[in-house]
Amino acid sequence: MTETGVQTRSFQTEARKLLKLMINSLYSNREIFLRELISNASDAIDRLRFESLTDASLMAEDAELRIVVEFDKDAGTVSVVDNGIGMGREEVAEQLGTIAKSGTEEFFERLTGDQKKDSALIGQFGVGFYSAFIVAKEVEVLTRRAGDEEGARWTSAGEAEFTIEPAADLPRGTRVTLTLKPDATEFADGFRLRSVVRRYSDHVGVPVMMAKEAYDAKDDNADKDAKDEKKEPELETVNAAKALWTRPRTDIGEDEYKEFYKHLSHDFEDPAVWSHNKVEGKLEYTSLLYVPKRAPFDLWNRELPRGLKLYVQRIFIMDEADHFLPLYLRFVRGVVDSSDLPLNVSRELLQEDDRVRTIKSGLAKRVLDVLGKMNAEDYGPVWDEFGQVLKEGVGEDFANKDALLGLLRFNSTRDADDATQGRVSLRDYIARLEQPKTVVEAGGAGEDDSKGENESQTAGEADAQDPAPSGGKKIYYLIAESKAAARQSPHLEVFRERGIEVLLLTDRIDEWWMSFAGEYQGHEFQDVTRGELDLDGDAKTGRQQEDKQKQEDEPLLKRLAEVLAGPDGKVEGVRKSIRLTDSPACLVLGENDLGVQMRRIMEVSGQSAPETKPHLEVNLSHPLIQHLDKEPDEDRFRDLALVLFDQATLAEGAPVAEPGAYVQRVNKLLLDLL
Repeated sequence: MTETGVQTRSFQTEARKLLKLMINSLYSNREIFLRELISNASDAIDRLRFESLTDASLMAEDAELRIVVEFDKDAGTVSVVDNGIGMGREEVAEQLGTIAKSGTEEFFERLTGDQKKDSALIGQFGVGFYSAFIVAKEVEVLTRRAGDEEGARWTSAGEAEFTIEPAADLPRGTRVTLTLKPDATEFADGFRLRSVVRRYSDHVGVPVMMAKEAYDAKDDNADKDAKDEKKEPELETVNAAKALWTRPRTDIGEDEYKEFYKHLSHDFEDPAVWSHNKVEGKLEYTSLLYVPKRAPFDLWNRELPRGLKLYVQRIFIMDEADHFLPLYLRFVRGVVDSSDLPLNVSRELLQEDDRVRTIKSGLAKRVLDVLGKMNAEDYGPVWDEFGQVLKEGVGEDFANKDALLGLLRFNSTRDADDATQGRVSLRDYIARLEQPKTVVEAGGAGEDDSKGENESQTAGEADAQDPAPSGGKKIYYLIAESKAAARQSPHLEVFRERGIEVLLLTDRIDEWWMSFAGEYQGHEFQDVTRGELDLDGDAKTGRQQEDKQKQEDEPLLKRLAEVLAGPDGKVEGVRKSIRLTDSPACLVLGENDLGVQMRRIMEVSGQSAPETKPHLEVNLSHPLIQHLDKEPDEDRFRDLALVLFDQATLAEGAPVAEPGAYVQRVNKLLLDLL
């Protein structure tokens, strides 16, 4: 730092790289810069309102909150001025010297080279301020925080460095001045700026003001002296300056909803769907909720602060109020404005207040309802982005479990092609129980009435039209490490033979949430890899057949059990299988045993999983098993039995316990054959 207090700092290496990329490549719509700067100014005013609830003196200097857009054609500059909370010197260095404080690497990893697609990533990484450099060759920020005496001046040309120095005699708030590039001087024009403000920021609940402009063609050369006089311009409001969510839905256009979402979230893509709703009665509140098209890069970090903007009687209270939606809906953006919550609300009070719990329950149902009304084509991409997070809700939100289960989509043994993979709903599955040979189109998850009518069949309508399912039938599913492993599992053989559909689950969270699912619309979930199989009464038939063949089957099962079962053995027991038609053997978990997924989750978290052993089921009609039954050499029989067990383990997608011993046994058997 010099004696005058001027300090020159360097952008972080990643920040410089990202900034250069943004300026030169990502933005196809240059006027976006004004929307971002006005949005930041609006946020600063909201924060001032919030802090003034506990310190009224912060508003004493200037109580008329506003945003002013100025321009100078001769100098080629545009300024956005607010009288919000402002920033201190250290805040300036921290907030304007670092781009995307977390996640910069993830940003680069997601770049595709497609400008349109890549520009949509900007909003996910919180770097909207730097859009100023699309049109500016230099940016100056003058700011003073409310309550501070001294302000700060920040300047940068968007390259390697920026400077910070003290600044005196500044009003409260922030002034961002852009010195425009030669090819961006169109924005130093009142008409151009007004059109951008009305297009992108009409919904901002703070007056956006500009100097009045008068033009009379008959008097072009008159009053030149008056024009040269320097005087304060008369300001006029150029936006509606009314919070969008407070207006009737019938008065709001679709484009206005989309622009408000971009203002709110700093996303550059339109939302996938939204819901605007006002609740009246014992508890009054208004909500405007959006579901994004893309998941944020930090979606899986459950600890990060996130939530809705909270207003109480139209006064901004909290920017990330996470009390109003369950954690599995952490991707939802929006606003909630209540007339019933106290103004001095704190985080502790919010967590304990019954009114907050009531609002949270209502908003969760609202989001699930709007997702359930989406048509299949629109809902598919939303499921791809947020499906795994919605699955968390099955285990965390019992009250909405059925609604969540209705939103889930699956791969299935009935998937005909790539277009249907991952799109099978439980409603589809149940409908096919009555007509197993009829392919039913995957149903959709219409839009909220605020977005307009949707002619496609909605999920609720389709449920009402489905025939009543027959009692006693189950929803069969299989959990595996991948789609390929699931489709090749020996557990599916009898289901393929009988034309019974099985859902294929491959997400790491599937075993966990399935432990909470229980049943759906009277149909119990059944893991095809657990317990004795019951294909709607076929277990009884299987037991009868087993009794008839007990005398000839028992010796083989007993011999295998002597090798593989017992206190120090690899399996709990050996039994005849009705699951298998082509494979010689498979491993079957107990009804309450942990599966591979849960074991891995526990290991990663440092917990020890309880020791359990599977059952080995053998296909007595398989040639290998029949040959094994006739093997007189006990050592050879033992080697074959152990190879059989290891192959069954590999078929489950799990590693064999002793790979070296397995290879030796296989080599020995191959040598015997040769």
